Amino acid sequence: MEIVAYGVLADEEALLREAFDKTFAGRHELRCLRMFLDRDTAPTAVGHEVVLSSVNDVLDAQVLQVLADGGTRMIAQRSTGYNNIDLPAAEKLGLTVARVSSYSPYSVAEFAWALALAVNRRIVRAAHRTREFDFRLDGLLGRDFRGRTAGVVGTGKIGAAFARIAHGFGMRLLGWDIAENPDCRALGMEYVPREQLFAESDLVSLHVPLLPDTHHLVNAEALAVMKDDAILVNSSRGGLVDTDALLATLRAGRLGGVGLDVYEEEAGVFFLDKSLEVMTDERLARLMTFSNVLVTSHQAYFTRDAVGEIADTTVSNVADHFAGRTGDNTLVRPART
Repeated sequence: MEIVAYGVLADEEALLREAFDKTFAGRHELRCLRMFLDRDTAPTAVGHEVVLSSVNDVLDAQVLQVLADGGTRMIAQRSTGYNNIDLPAAEKLGLTVARVSSYSPYSVAEFAWALALAVNRRIVRAAHRTREFDFRLDGLLGRDFRGRTAGVVGTGKIGAAFARIAHGFGMRLLGWDIAENPDCRALGMEYVPREQLFAESDLVSLHVPLLPDTHHLVNAEALAVMKDDAILVNSSRGGLVDTDALLATLRAGRLGGVGLDVYEEEAGVFFLDKSLEVMTDERLARLMTFSNVLVTSHQAYFTRDAVGEIADTTVSNVADHFAGRTGDNTLVRPART
């Protein structure tokens, strides 16, 4: 049987094939496609019982209907997030859906800190200057993180890893979540209301999933209470930040810096080469004009360790499907169970 994977990145393919071959040993074939799965490409999945999807695929009700009509019975999402999948529609169509519930939290936490440090110390601007043999320090003044306050929004595995690094820097820790993490408490973290966290933090890092309750968590009201020189980092989901409100805040000359590895309209842009095209997303283009804003293309998870874990778990989910098993990674169970 051939299994098809969509949105496979060049560096991801080898790890995915390695996991696939280790588990199935030639019993199934894997077809890796660079293109994303959406309404235009869904017909290419016809005849494939199992589809491996990526976070930037669009699996709405219409796409899922095409998949089901074409014989697909299982969707294995190669990510933790699944807000791109219409789960009620999948259940109605009898499709099994699974995800990767966890992988190396250090990949994202470390990258979030890379963004914070790069923004704070103006690393990108400095590198561009020195490439042109301009060795001035004008405009590159940063701040020590030691002794300042880090606000961690979401203190699960990734947020806790971020907090441990902040603790190593000697920062005061504030946290906000629906449940307190004892490991973060042990670091001296104080759990406070969300508004207090935004108001008192010198660095705010977002580590919550995108849910209806967290959509635009960082909105105009939240930004208004943040310190004028605070740094905001988002390595979780783009929809957590209201881009229009962020742009208005930046135009007003507020915030010391912003590091974004995600963007609320990233689908159809991130992971693709748009260098020869006109950027029609005016908000994204506008973000790029601010010298204190650093945007990367959803790469926080992209380490050999994390991608390897994602590949192993995805293939394990597929093996469970063939064996008629479900587990903690299953989002929609098959009708027969």
